[in-house]
Amino acid sequence: MAWQRRNAPAVVLAGVLMAAAVLLLYLGRHFTFIQDSWYFLLDRPGVNADAFLKPHNEHIVVIPVAISKLLIAVFGMTSALPERIVLTAMLLATAVLVFVYVRRRIGPWPGVIAATLLLFLGPSWSVLLWPFEIVIVGSVLTGVAMLLVLEREDRAGDAWACVLALLSVGFSSLGVPFAIAAGADVLVNRRRRGLRRAWIALVPLALYGLWYLGWGHEAPHHLSLDNVLSSPAYLLNGFASSLDSLLGLSTIDVNDVGQPEWGRPLLLAAVALVAWGQTRKRGFSPRLWPVTAAAVSYWLLAGFNTVPGRPPVAGRYGYAGAAFVLLMAADLLKGVRFGRNALLVGGAVTTLAVASNLVFFRDGRSFLEEISVLTRAETGALDISHRTVSPAFSLTPKVAGTATLEAISAGSYLEATREHGSPGYSPQELAAAPESARRQADIVLSQALPLSTDVRPGAFRAGAGRGCTVVAGGGRAVGDVAIGPGVTKIEVAPGPAAEVSLRRFATGEFPVRTAGAPGGAVTLLRVPRDASSRPWHLHVQAGQTARVCDPAAGAG
Repeated sequence: MAWQRRNAPAVVLAGVLMAAAVLLLYLGRHFTFIQDSWYFLLDRPGVNADAFLKPHNEHIVVIPVAISKLLIAVFGMTSALPERIVLTAMLLATAVLVFVYVRRRIGPWPGVIAATLLLFLGPSWSVLLWPFEIVIVGSVLTGVAMLLVLEREDRAGDAWACVLALLSVGFSSLGVPFAIAAGADVLVNRRRRGLRRAWIALVPLALYGLWYLGWGHEAPHHLSLDNVLSSPAYLLNGFASSLDSLLGLSTIDVNDVGQPEWGRPLLLAAVALVAWGQTRKRGFSPRLWPVTAAAVSYWLLAGFNTVPGRPPVAGRYGYAGAAFVLLMAADLLKGVRFGRNALLVGGAVTTLAVASNLVFFRDGRSFLEEISVLTRAETGALDISHRTVSPAFSLTPKVAGTATLEAISAGSYLEATREHGSPGYSPQELAAAPESARRQADIVLSQALPLSTDVRPGAFRAGAGRGCTVVAGGGRAVGDVAIGPGVTKIEVAPGPAAEVSLRRFATGEFPVRTAGAPGGAVTLLRVPRDASSRPWHLHVQAGQTARVCDPAAGAG
């Protein structure tokens, strides 16, 4: 029984880790490469300094780029599963390190609670479900490891701390606050260990500075006096949002819109509780200052560079913020031993928080799955049109209907797929995809092939030609005229222009609109040959007689 009691927290933690892994991998089972991931896949060709050191937005991303290149080289580009496994493993490892950090201060059961809250942090669903966010998770993982090895207080610990701080910086600029934390540790321990340990922080900060001088300064930044003056409010809202997210009380929607309604009073209550607690004991744990320095610098630096769309309540910022809150809470409570009743209350609160936060996973999964479906449909359209599409053709918001694919241009995409395979739908898969995906694929295909028209005014001649389908006057329509590659004639009698639209994979509508077919003219619709044998279907709406002639009859 004693053995069981002693090991129960580890057993429960293992169960929590397994449940989180199953949940995260299951929710992302239909995901493909999404949004910013395409910049790593297509915008950094080769193995050279620029490929690794070019900033993404304003961040250093050396290690995430290296991971992306390695996974694609080994597993190809047909599935995003390998990168999702890497993200999940890193999330589990981070939770274990948070468990260790908390256990050392206030015991194993509070450590299990902290790890559980971080693993099921629903408002940060984008970090937990989107593999691109290893840029954040990697910095937190190596940063927490750095804080733990600093506790060794020996030369080996200092060396490992410097290496881990370098790795944290290598994942993203979020590593800078952890390097600052290392500097705070040097200052806190200066009387016992001296200031010569400053190299632990200075080496990663100096290398980050060199990167900035060489590459980072080329990225746009948003540092302004107004942002600096507003950063204290940004910091407070960041802490407040992290608190209500951890407790399952967040009112922020999936688009990061809202305010930390519960977090603000919770933050006030936490400050009051800390102040009260300090009246009952002497000072703070020295270990509190490094993690506090990291947390404060994290939120202030984010505030310095904020723009619309980067609020402190954003879920992707809340993951690191929540980790800092848990670590700070452990240091503030260091030495406190919780009784059975207190642990039962903590377990109940954790269960309710996790249950509440699962709603965010549902909404986030729906959002990312919708993006994945569109991504696979539109990249599948590029695969189909590979014979004729221009290398400069891009999936801009105007073409794709979404800003999540603007990193994809046909030339770089097709070059990558020739070497690593395609994540896009095959023609057979596209035919069975959701209607929204098939509709968008038709739109992309029409512009990527591209479909084109050539109008010959006054060329209409009375009398039906061989192989033509006649549209009688009076506004009636002829639809579903199947046409293949080649030139189709649309002949419209004198009068108003006819409306012409097409579909191929879509079924509920004709989403591709042409410029129309003028009255009295013959319009030649050219359809290039591509990688699918599926025909297009033509729909003509005319107020007067019109004819649609098949390619064989109308070629020329």
